[in-house]
Order: sequence, then C-alpha cells, then structure tokens
Amino acid sequence: MPKFTREDALNYHAMGKPGKIEVVPTKPYSTQLDLSLAYSPGVAEPCLEIEKDAHKAYDYTSKGNLVAVISNGTAVLGLGNIGAMAGKPVMEGKGLLFKIFAGIDVFDIEINEKNPQKFIETVKAISPTFGGINLEDIKAPECFEIEETLKRELDIPLMHDDQHGTAIISAAGLLNALEIIGKKIENVRIVVNGAGAAANSCTLLYMALGAKLENIVMLDSKGVISNKRTDLNNRKKPFATSREISTLTEAIKDADVFVGLSVADVLTKDMVRSMNVNPIVFALANPNPEISYENAMSARNDIIFATGRSDYPNQINNVLGFPYIFRGALDCRAAKINEAMKLAAVKALAELAKQPVPDIVNAAYSIKKLKFGKEYIVPKPLDPRLLGVVSPAVAKAAMESGIAQKPIKDWENYALSLQKIMGQDNSLMRRIYDVARSKPKKVVFAESGHINMLQAASRAFSERICMPILLGNEEKIANIAAENDINLDGIEIINLRHDREEARRVMFAEKLSQKLARKGMNYNEAYDKMFDRNYFGMMLVECGMADALITGVYTKYSDTIQAAQEVIGMREGVETIAAMNILSTKKGNFFVADTHFNRNPNEAKLADIARLTHDTILRFIHIEPVMAMVAASNFGQETDGVPANVADVVKILHCENPEIIIDGEMQVNFALNKQLRDEKYPFTRLKGKEVNTLIFPTVTSANIAYKMLLEMGGCESFGPIQMGLNKPIHILDVESSVRSIVNMTALAVYDAVLSNP
Repeated sequence: MPKFTREDALNYHAMGKPGKIEVVPTKPYSTQLDLSLAYSPGVAEPCLEIEKDAHKAYDYTSKGNLVAVISNGTAVLGLGNIGAMAGKPVMEGKGLLFKIFAGIDVFDIEINEKNPQKFIETVKAISPTFGGINLEDIKAPECFEIEETLKRELDIPLMHDDQHGTAIISAAGLLNALEIIGKKIENVRIVVNGAGAAANSCTLLYMALGAKLENIVMLDSKGVISNKRTDLNNRKKPFATSREISTLTEAIKDADVFVGLSVADVLTKDMVRSMNVNPIVFALANPNPEISYENAMSARNDIIFATGRSDYPNQINNVLGFPYIFRGALDCRAAKINEAMKLAAVKALAELAKQPVPDIVNAAYSIKKLKFGKEYIVPKPLDPRLLGVVSPAVAKAAMESGIAQKPIKDWENYALSLQKIMGQDNSLMRRIYDVARSKPKKVVFAESGHINMLQAASRAFSERICMPILLGNEEKIANIAAENDINLDGIEIINLRHDREEARRVMFAEKLSQKLARKGMNYNEAYDKMFDRNYFGMMLVECGMADALITGVYTKYSDTIQAAQEVIGMREGVETIAAMNILSTKKGNFFVADTHFNRNPNEAKLADIARLTHDTILRFIHIEPVMAMVAASNFGQETDGVPANVADVVKILHCENPEIIIDGEMQVNFALNKQLRDEKYPFTRLKGKEVNTLIFPTVTSANIAYKMLLEMGGCESFGPIQMGLNKPIHILDVESSVRSIVNMTALAVYDAVLSNP
C-alpha cells in the first residue's frame, strides 16, 4: 500500500472544499422558471402527488438513490469509541465508496446517542428521507438490537455493514477455498476467533451455507465460548461448545478453517501446523492480521490464506459487497436486505472469481494471469464486473423472496444502466494508478527547475508511482525544494552539463547522428542537442536507461514533439502523431482528439487520427470506442469546408475500417444526445449507442472544447496522451498543475507497463 504521512492525510481532507462529498443539483436552475419549478410554487405539485401516494417520492425525489450512512461512533475502524463527530471522516469515506463503486448518493448522519432505544427512535424518525440505510461502526452488543429492531420496523433496505459485509465476502472466499481443496462445508471444523458483530454474522452465514454448529468453536478475549462458562450474553450462548477445551491452541488442533476477527499476532506458526491437512486461514484483523502472511506461508505450504489487506492475495474487503448489494436492493425497491439477498451476493462473488479475469484487472495488480486457485478465491476490488454481477443477483433474490416493491422487468436495459453508472466516476484513473503502483517505472522529469514538476515528481515517488529522474542543476533544484518543503530523498538528479555526463553525451550523440544521418544530422549537431533537456531525456528513454519522459510545463509543444520524432520516432505502420485527452465528467469518461498536434489535418490525416484514437482506447482502456466525427453541421447539410472534409473522412473509414464504430459529420449535441440523434438520424451507425469518443476537425476546435469544459468545472482532464510515438513520451499543457502532472506520470507509467510488461 502507498505510504503517507499524518500531514498527507490531514491535507487530503482539508484541501479545497473540506471533506470528501458534496450535494450537486441535478436539474436546471439558471432561470426564474427553473427556480419556480424547483421550489415555490412548482414544487407543490410533486408534494401533492406524494401526499396521495407515498411511493411517488421515488418518482419525484432522490429518495430511490439515497442511502444514509449512520453511526454513533462507538466502534470506529480500529479506533474504538471515539464518538460521533470524530467518526464523521469515516462516514464520509463510506459515502465516497458508495458513489464511486455503485453510483449511490449518500448523506452521512452522525448521531450523538449511545442509548440503543433513543438511537433507534432517531433513525426511524429520519428514515423517510432515504431509500436505504447503512449502519456503521456501532459497537456490540447494541448493534444487534439496533439492526434487528430497525429491520423489523422499516420498509427500506438496511444493513449493519460491520457485521454482514465481512460475512458475505468471507463466505464467498470460504466456499471457493473449500472447493479448491475438495472439502464440504458441512464436514469442516471451523474456529472463529472473536465474538463481536462480525464474528456473529460470519458464523450465522456459514451455517446458512451448511456449516454445522457442532463443528464450530468460537472464542472471545477470555477463551473458548463454552457451555461451562457463566459470563456469556445471549449473543454468545448459541455458539457455546460442549468440548473440553478452553484455549485457542486447543481449539485449533485438527481444525480445517480459522477465521480471525480479533487482534494481531494471536495465531502462531505452531498453531497453523497443528491444523488439518489443507487448512484455510482467514486472518482478518486490521491493519495487522492474527498471523502475518509471511509466517503463515512459511508454517506450511498447503495453506489457503486471506487477510483484510490489499498488499497480499485474497483480500477480504467489504467494498466487494455493500455498494453492489445496496445498488441491487435500491433498484428493485426491496423492503429489506434479507438472508436470500446476502446468500445471492455470496454466490455471485464466489462464481465471479471462477470466471476468466479481464486483462485490465491483471494489469491493475501486476499479475500476468489471475486464475481461480489458492491465491485467487475472491474477486479483486477493482474488477469492473462486480457491479454487473452482484447487483442483479441481489435484485433477483429480492424479487424471488417477495420483497421487491418494483421488480425489474427488462434485465438487458438494467445491465446497460449499470454499465452507465460505471462511467460516472474516475474508476479508469484508479485502475491506471494501481497498475503504475504495482510496477513503477523510471520516469524522466525534463523540466525539474519548475516547482510544479518538482512537487509532482516528489509526490509520484512518495506514492510509489514511479522512480523519478530529475534533469537540471542540482543546486537550483535543491534550493527550490528547500524553499517549498519538497522531499527529494532517494530521487536521482542528472545535471546533463556536468563533465561526468560527457561519456553519455558522446554515446547519445553518436546514436542520434547515426539514426538521422540520412536526414541531414551530423555528429556535432547531435552533440549540441545533448545539452537540451528534452533531447537528452528522450535519449535516456530511447537507450533503455529510463522508461518514460514527462515534459512541456514551459517548453513549446511544437519544439518538444519535433525532438520526440527525431529521437524516439513513430510506431511501425503509423504515419501521424496525435494527442488525446480523457475527460472525466458527470456523464462518464469521454475521449477527445486531436487536442494538440495537427492544426489543419487533411482527410488522410484526420482518418489516421481517428484510427490512432480507436487503437489507443482499446490498448489503454480496454473498452469499445464509439466515435463521432464532430463538425458544425449534420450529415451533408453543408457541402463546403470543414463539414465536407469530415464527411469524406467518415466515408474513408467506413470503407477501409468497417470494424470501427464511427459516424458523422454531426454537431456535438447530436453526438452526445442519443435520443435526439436516433430520432433525427435513425440511419446512423451509432444508433442506440452512447458516444464516448469525439474526433474534432482541427486541433483548435478540440483544444478549445476540452479547456473550456475544464475551466467551467465539473470535469477533470487526463492527458494529453501522445499517440503514435514509439515509446512513452508525454507532453503536458503549459503551466500544468501538480495534480495534472502526477496524473500524467501515472499515465506514462501505465503506457510503459503496457509497452514493456
């Protein structure tokens, strides 16, 4: 996991707008009519409809996609009873996860009340606001009474995730682990170390899957929960064993399964060795498990091991469950989350782990080929298939068990709606960052005398995205770093003007002059260029001494791309260089080209740009590009100038590249509005499809469009991604922000990983 300091964590939460979530209007509000409809007097009409039928609230308000994350702060993460207000950052974080993984809106509610009955009354009183309730970080045993009472008395889906999230994910892992070793759940002996909310729920769910109570031993901080003990509460008594044992050492001997929901380092190597053949050990204490991965694996080689950590195989992570369970429950308006829905989630997760894994997931975790087996028993949290697999399974279970108040009838359209949700966040960049962190590469930062680039290099290094190589004067760089409190420890600096670089300059000059001899470059000219940071840095990449280069904060784009063409050259079979930006918007991710290079491309170049963009999206993003060639008119309305040129390009592509989904020329509103386009132009090859890629007729129009969107807000740009060069050379916008440079660094590393795994 990437390391961070206390200051990093505090700055993350405080920077810009404090906190992690906000409320955003979803309707127009710019005119007096808009405001009259939004509030008085227009708002009276939906109010009256809801008064007649309460279920109309789902039609006229955000209730159906709104979940409350509610806590009293009595059992926060590993922090304990820190209080309602101190727990607010955690609840906001849970809201963020709901949104980015399942498109669910959240209000976090911190209730300063420890009395269970008063807490229940408060939640009941505010429940009409919400379509679902996620209880969080409430200590046992109060959490049991709170959840059971609210589930009984409310008619919306409700779940205490601390209990059921771990139970669902671990149960999926357990089913798959047992299948791998050829054991049946009804026959295995299970030891559960811990007797809190999660342990209780895990054990009950395992029993629902077939585990036998007589084969289960549970322990709390005082030892084995035995029927001889007189200090057991009503939550522990059902799990009391009659076996003559009292310690974990005694309980685990010959056991098949250990599930730890307790504290670090309570399980020893000798205990693991005493277990039955092919033991299953789920050490889920966080942040440090009951036994370390290293100790468990060295204890015996027939073990299947899982933790709650992301830096080891088989992470039992609640994020595999709660976003998708609530998504399915909300979409069919389930009256509750029942056992059938939880079991459906278990089985869906277990089955997904057996399916072939997409390349993008393999890349995200730097694994050549994830495959169902001892080190892959549950899906990875970044698997984009989770929403489309778990949510429908949960919704179907709700319908089959008779608690769905709005059954889903068109499953094909439902699947499409889930795919659309996946485009409403920056999951793409999260995957790119994860790939970069899994296999960091050497990245040259050519303009290290610029404070933004220096800060970005330091941040990228601290986040383990790359191993930076800074080009510049060591003294100047050190002064900038000292003045701005930038940590450069462990980062390589090359002053290409130093005498000690002479041998490398000579070698680079010889190679470049040989490469460009027939284009008029001699050795002396090439040698002079080796005092230029871009030429020198690109030669580091060309000669394999670095993997990628970032430049452009203050260098002219045209000069930099010329250096790249001379030093790096173009990919085989490519005749045009272009640039693409990824725009992350509230409507999803869009790909825009050409944003930087070809000022007035002719038809052949514009066709090349479209091909390059298509191939780059497939290579980088692994999704199907649906492309619109945009102009100022639609389908032949104008027969001169740019529109006509664009129409000719479309004809070329339809003839030469029928596999590319593209059409035009069309105005951008028709490109982005599927309903408008399909009604007006039903003949288009884009019919029924959501466009995700825009090819502009000139660099001017593309550049203006994406920069205008950025300045207007509600959009973030990643890029420009250079398309057509032989190696990862990426050129920034002038005066790019630190965040933009770090994003570009991650993209450059991702590019390098794809080019040279």
